[in-house]
Amino acid sequence: MATKFMTIADVAETLNVSTAQVRSLIHSGTLPAIQVGGRGQWRIEQTVLEKYIEDGYEATRKRVQGQE
Repeated sequence: MATKFMTIADVAETLNVSTAQVRSLIHSGTLPAIQVGGRGQWRIEQTVLEKYIEDGYEATRKRVQGQE
């Protein structure tokens, strides 16, 4: 099975955030990404984004449970 890579715009659309917010996540190390090509365009592996989302749900669950 081929690995699917997403652009910053793809990720921004998926998360319903701005491309600047995605770049911030990448530069902070929160969202792992690679640079490809001569212009160093960022790409995020789809499975990495899925894990980021799952981790976000888990962190939210823990935060909510701690407030109850």
